[in-house]
Amino acid sequence: MSRAAELARNLRFTASFALGALATDPAWLVLQASRRLPARASAVVVPRVERLLGDGTSGPAGRLRAAWAAGDVAAIRAATPTGRTGRRVRASLLGQVASLAPSDGGTPAGGTGTPPRGTGEAPAAPVTVHHHLTNSLPHTQSGYTLRTHAILTAQHATGHHVTATTRAGYPLTIGAVTARGTDVVDGVPYTRLIPRSLPADHARRAADADALLVDAVRDARPDVVHATTPWTTGAAARHAARTLGLPWVYEVRGLPEETWAASHATAEAREAATRSERYALIRAKETELARAADHVVTLSATMADELTDRGVPADRITVVPNAVDAALLDTDVPDPAEARERLGLPARPLLGTVTSVVGYEGIDTILRTVARLRGEGVDVGALVVGDGVARPGLLRLAADLGIAEQVVMPGRVPRDVARTYLAALDVVLVPRRPDRVTRLVTPLKPVEAMALGRPVVASDLPALREVCSPVDGGAPAALLVAPDDDAAWASAVGRLLHDGGARAAQVAAGRAVAAERTWTRLVARYGSAYAAACAAPSNGKDVAR
Repeated sequence: MSRAAELARNLRFTASFALGALATDPAWLVLQASRRLPARASAVVVPRVERLLGDGTSGPAGRLRAAWAAGDVAAIRAATPTGRTGRRVRASLLGQVASLAPSDGGTPAGGTGTPPRGTGEAPAAPVTVHHHLTNSLPHTQSGYTLRTHAILTAQHATGHHVTATTRAGYPLTIGAVTARGTDVVDGVPYTRLIPRSLPADHARRAADADALLVDAVRDARPDVVHATTPWTTGAAARHAARTLGLPWVYEVRGLPEETWAASHATAEAREAATRSERYALIRAKETELARAADHVVTLSATMADELTDRGVPADRITVVPNAVDAALLDTDVPDPAEARERLGLPARPLLGTVTSVVGYEGIDTILRTVARLRGEGVDVGALVVGDGVARPGLLRLAADLGIAEQVVMPGRVPRDVARTYLAALDVVLVPRRPDRVTRLVTPLKPVEAMALGRPVVASDLPALREVCSPVDGGAPAALLVAPDDDAAWASAVGRLLHDGGARAAQVAAGRAVAAERTWTRLVARYGSAYAAACAAPSNGKDVAR
C-alpha cells in the first residue's frame, strides 16, 4: 500500500471513530482526548475537564457510565433511557457485555472443554510464529510492549520467523493518525489492522476485526498463533487459529478483572467491584480462553497456580518470567550522580521508579517515604517517570506533604532515556498496593533495576517475593517491606542510603538474579511451548489453511 493510500485509510477510519464517539458519548471522547495530552498539559487539563463534566453520573448517559464503572450490568440491562445519547451509550455497553458471553469458539475438534495433549505432530524447529497483540512499540511504551518486543527480538535472533499484528484500529485509536501500515522496530515488523470504519454495533466491529486478522495470519502462514491477554486479543486470535486450522498459545500476562477492580479509588469500591457481574464476566471469559488454548504461557508460579485452580492442566502451562536483554548486564551504567547530571536533575539522592502511574502501583508510598526521611533530616527527593490517571492526585499529595519542590515527575520519556532515569535513582522502590492483582502478577521493573545495579525495596507480596528471590539461597536481592508500613519503608531506604556494605551486597545479589533472567536464557521456553501446542491433537489440522 502506498503512503498516500495509508494516510487516506487512516483518515477515513479516524473520522469514523471520532464521529461515532461524538454521537455515542461525547463526554467520554473529550475526557480521553485530554488524557492523551503531554504529561504537563494533562496534569492541568484533566482535572478541569473532570470538574466540567461533574462526577459523571448526571443524566441517563452519565448514570449508565457510572453503572458500568461499578460493574453493575443489571442496572444497564434494566435502564430505559429516552434520550438518543442515553440509548446509544446503553447499546454500546450492552455490546461490550455481549462480547464477554461464553463462546465455543475455542472448543477443540474433539468437543471437550479443554484440549488433550499428546498425539499431534510438532513442526521442525525453529517454528514460524504469528503474534497478535494489544499494542506495541513505537506508539506505546509500557511493560507490556517492552516485554513483547524483547520476546519477538529474541525469537527472531534465534531463527524463528516472527510476524505480528495489533488490535484492530490501533494505533489510530490512541491518536497516531499518521501511523504506517507496518512499523519495523529492530528488525521486527508490527502490522496494523485498520478497518474501513468502526461500526457502533460491537458484534459487527468484532467480525470486521476477526476477518482482518484471519487474512493477516493466512498471509503469514505461521506454524502457531501466539496471543496475549486481554480477552479481546485472545478471542480474535482463537478465532483466526481455529478458522485456519492452526494451534494457538495464550500468554496470560495479567488478570484483567483484577486490574479493573484495582483501578477503583477506595478499598470499599475495589471490594464491591470484585463482587460485580462485570468482574465475573471478565474472569469467566479469561478462564474460558486459557482452558481452550492449546498451550498457556504465564509469568510466574503464582499465576500458574491461579490458572490450575481455574481448571487449566498444569502440564499445559509454561512459565516464562519477566527478563532483560543480556546486553543490559554489560552496559556501562552511569552512577546515580552522573545520570542526574546528564538529565539536569537535582544533585540530591533520589528515590523512585519508572512505571505506569496508576493507583495499584502505590506511588504515594514513595512520596510519603521521601517526606518522612526529609523530616528526619535526610536530603532526598522523589523521581517518578511515567504517566497515568493517578498523576494529578500524586502532584496534589506532594504539595500536601510539603515536598512539591523535591518531586520530579517528567511523564512519559523515550525508552532509551528511561534507562538513564532509572540509573539516576539511588534506590528503586516498587511499593505496590496489596491488591489481588499485585499479589499475583509480577512486574518487570525490579529485574531491570537489578540488571542496572540499583538496589530495590519492594512490597512484601507473593509475586514480588518470587521475582526478587535470591539465587541459590544467597543474600537478599531486594528488601521486602509491608506495603502499608510507612516507617518500615523509610527505615529500609535509609539503611541502603547509609550502609555501603549492605547496599553493595544487595546489588550483587540483584545482578545475580538478573543474570538468570535474560531473554537469551529464557527464549527456549517459548520453543517448548510452541512444540507442545503443535503436538496437541486438537489443532484442527484437517481444516484448510
